[in-house]
Amino acid sequence: MSISVTAHVTRADQQANPYFYVPFDVPAGTTRIDVTLAYPAAEDCVIDLGAFDPRDTGYPTAEGFRGWSGGARDRFFIATDDATPGYIHGDIPAGRWNVILGLYKVPEAGTDVTVTIALDAAPRRLEPQPARTFPVRSAPGWYKGDLHCHTFHSDAKGSPELLHQAARQAGLDFLAIADHNTITQRRYFHPASTPDLVFVRAMEITTAVGHANVYGVDAWIDFRMTQPADAHTLARLVHEKGGLLSINHDKPTIPWDYEFPEADCQEVWQSTWMAWNWVSLDRYQQRLASGMRLSAIGGSDYHQPDRLLPEGPLVLARPTTVLWLDELSEDAILAAMQSGRGYVTESPSGPSLILTVDGQPMGSTVRTARAAHVEVRGAGGDRVVLIDAGGEIASMAIGSDNWHQDIAIPSGARGFVRAEIVAEAARERLIGEFRAATGGASLPWQLRDADVTDRPFRRALSNPVYFAS
Repeated sequence: MSISVTAHVTRADQQANPYFYVPFDVPAGTTRIDVTLAYPAAEDCVIDLGAFDPRDTGYPTAEGFRGWSGGARDRFFIATDDATPGYIHGDIPAGRWNVILGLYKVPEAGTDVTVTIALDAAPRRLEPQPARTFPVRSAPGWYKGDLHCHTFHSDAKGSPELLHQAARQAGLDFLAIADHNTITQRRYFHPASTPDLVFVRAMEITTAVGHANVYGVDAWIDFRMTQPADAHTLARLVHEKGGLLSINHDKPTIPWDYEFPEADCQEVWQSTWMAWNWVSLDRYQQRLASGMRLSAIGGSDYHQPDRLLPEGPLVLARPTTVLWLDELSEDAILAAMQSGRGYVTESPSGPSLILTVDGQPMGSTVRTARAAHVEVRGAGGDRVVLIDAGGEIASMAIGSDNWHQDIAIPSGARGFVRAEIVAEAARERLIGEFRAATGGASLPWQLRDADVTDRPFRRALSNPVYFAS
């Protein structure tokens, strides 16, 4: 059985609701659904693709999601025993289903979209979802990971197996795979999580006007936000399920344009430092100065290609988030992320930056703040800077690659203190590596030469130690 539906979508449709639904009926006994989308794709015409089954109750729904591929695919299948990456296999309930089209870019004249749906009732097994594992490495210490990356379960070319290899090549201890608006990457990562490399449950809430990562939630979270205040609904949904919410890459080209929710973390560094991360850091600083408590994390946003690339400035774990854990487990990783007990550095081999204030670690609250103790490895010749709610309060040259120093905190310091390593001795090398990795001839991402030559080049960022009111 096959049906075809053609609709003309316009910018008025997009403005009314960025999600356009094409309903179709599924009879009892169906074991496979195939969907194909056809439209004149162009720079100004991009239509996303997904599916919901009859359990969908409208935003925000807890059930009914069956898959999302955004603009990365023009077809998918869902069967009882298998599904296209990004889509959930399993029971196919009878009733009214919907193909969901994301009206990401619609040309001025509108566009015709044709959805073709084929239903099949051939006998197939009902395959369960893979079981989750709960690995633990029982040793306290500093552990390295990447908290933002993608596979072909959303818009990357590479498989989970390749991403797993890349994480091992980088020497990571943990990895969060936040595919866009879906959780089907867990078919591979749930059973593959081990004490050698712990996989953290994640999902990137992806809309046209903002992205956010959900961590530590097994269920899918509804991404269909259409109003600025829906960000508060998102935070409620995540926290009701015991998860963490982090605001992603709040900078060009996809800043956070919703109301600011009750988030736990902010991704202050995404990809190479030169990818506009000073904008994210400045917005983080403003939020801390306003009284918010947000843990700083980093993630590469690496989209695994269809081959394993060598280590370099633009691959997985650039930057790396380093957390102090009593043990390596997902629970311990989430707790350290939430508390802010860690720092972000340029790569797995990047400088370490450990800040304590009056003996208390990053993420703590102190009643008095007399002195900061800063320990740095791997940044001799660079500079460490201390920052409070008003800006820079101290600056000191890093005298060696194995350096530590007590730095007095001025009596008028406000709100918190955090630390940054700013490149000085390493600056020219880092700029040269960046230019080589991006082709050398012209700068990407609408950067200007002055952005490279004049702006401070951060190598590591600590989480704050807060001052009691």
